Order: sequence, then C-alpha cells, then structure tokens
Amino acid sequence: MAGRSMATGRRVLVAGLLTAPWVARAQSGFPNRPITLIVPFPPGGTTDVTLRALAEGASRRLPQQVVVDNKPGAANTLGASMVARARPDGYLLTQLPASAIRVQLLQKLPYDTLRDFTPVMSVTGYSYVVIAKTGRFPNGWADVLAEARRRPGQLSFGSTGVNGTPHVTMAELAQREGVEMVHVPFRGDADGSQALLGGHIDVMAGGSGLGALVDGGQAQFLHVWTAERLRRWPQAPTLKELGYDMVVTTPFGLVAPAGLDPAVTRILHDAFAAAQQTEEFRAVLDRFDMPDEYRDSAAYGAMLRETVAREEALIRRLNLTAG
Repeated sequence: MAGRSMATGRRVLVAGLLTAPWVARAQSGFPNRPITLIVPFPPGGTTDVTLRALAEGASRRLPQQVVVDNKPGAANTLGASMVARARPDGYLLTQLPASAIRVQLLQKLPYDTLRDFTPVMSVTGYSYVVIAKTGRFPNGWADVLAEARRRPGQLSFGSTGVNGTPHVTMAELAQREGVEMVHVPFRGDADGSQALLGGHIDVMAGGSGLGALVDGGQAQFLHVWTAERLRRWPQAPTLKELGYDMVVTTPFGLVAPAGLDPAVTRILHDAFAAAQQTEEFRAVLDRFDMPDEYRDSAAYGAMLRETVAREEALIRRLNLTAG
C-alpha cells in the first residue's frame, strides 16, 4: 500500500514537471546559455547513447540545449576532475560512474567524491555481461575456469578500463576461483568487441550492448550480473545461478560542482527527472536492459556516501592498487 502511494505521488510529481512553468528559472535567470554534460566514455557506447537521450529530453524542457561532451580515458575520471574545478553555476555537469569513485579512493586526484560535488540525481545502472567469441568456450564459464587452471596467466579478459566495475568484478571472480587471468583495458566496449572478434582477447566484460554480438551470432554469453536473467537473453545465466552470491549493477547519476545554488540544482533536477520519464528515454533503458535507478538530489547524495563506504571495503578485500 505504501509502495503504491509512493508510486502515485511520483507520477503526480512527474506530471507537474512536464507541465508546470519554469518559475525557478524565471527567478534565477538560469539557464541563459547551453549546459554541457560530460560523458566520460567514448561515443557510441551504452553510456553515451543513454545520456544523449537524457540530454535531449532535458533540452526540450529548458530554454537552452544540454550538449554532451565525451571525455573518455583516465579510468573514466576526466569528467569528475573537470567538474570539481569548475564554477558552481550549473553550466557544467558530469556523469559520475562507480569507477570514478573507486579510482579517487586509490590515488590522489583533483576531487573528493563527498566534498567536491553537488548531487543532481541518480539515473540508472548497467546490466553487465561477459561474452566470448562463438565456439571459443563450448561449455561456457566452466570452460573458461578449466582453461585458466590449465594455463595460468595465459587467458585474457577485456574491460572498459583499469579499476572499472567490469575489471574489478572479473578480478573478484578470479580471486574466488583461485585462477589468474590477464586484464586488457580498452577505451570502451566497442574497442573491446573488435579485439575479442579478432582473437586478441579471450573474454570481454562490459555493458549489455555487447549482446548485439550475440544476436549477430559472433559471440556467446558466459554470464550476466543482474539479479535475474535478462529478458532479451534468457539463455544467459546469472552469477547467482553459477554459484556466486553477487549482483552488480553500479547505479550512476549526474553531479555539478560543490556549492551550486539550490534553486539551480532544482531546475536541473526537474528537467532531467522529467526527461527520464518520457517514452523515448524509457525505450533506451529497455534497449540496453538498464534499470530505473532514479533518486532525487538528497537521496542520491546518501547513495554516494554508501557507495564510498562499500568501495573502501572492496578495495581492502581485493587489495586493489592504482592502475
């Protein structure tokens, strides 16, 4: 009953966001020029497509465009580094992926996750998958482990960067199984996919966009990291089904520089929150099997505090070091 009331309240809120005049904008004068949203991943990948759709939806609800600026590299930390140093005027935002939080805990970077940002809202999370070239491992993950034990340190897996969630989760799986695999980082899933098909790596871990290779018959699933099997690919087993008590989705959101005017934060939140509820954006989430992880600014701030504590524990457990 309580859940139904909350859902109803949220629909009312969203309806208001879609129809109400921008009173706060009129009072503050914001925005009077384009807003830049940094995506710390290369163009064309799951994250880029998702956030471009969100930016387009927000642009239709603001008097100025939200322009996406891709800044891949440096373990997905470039956006956080730039926004932490920017003026708190609302014109520069970034996606804050889990990898940017983790790397900041591993090495000295020009930002502190809990000190240098104003949380705007949480958006979604990833459905991670692990694939191999078709026929490479006929019996799936069991074959990977068997070969890794026969040939220690010879099998390789790709991911979208050192200390990113795909890398760290694969490292945790290898640690649990007592096997050694070589990690090969790439700038994005697209680059890793080409390396996999070319035979340069044995396994690729990344977003569910990799499933397109399975649809095309070029690759096979080894496992997925969601709580349940993915609707589009019910043949792919979850980690839980393979005996690991693990669910990995790493929700992410949007942040602005610390000290942002609450009125400006609200304008940004309302525009992006309304965009998130559109049919166009929901279709993108469905396309990539991404969950709705909406949280408002306050709830997203609480989530960031919980994430930092969890990442600190993970770093200790895996003895992670800066890449």
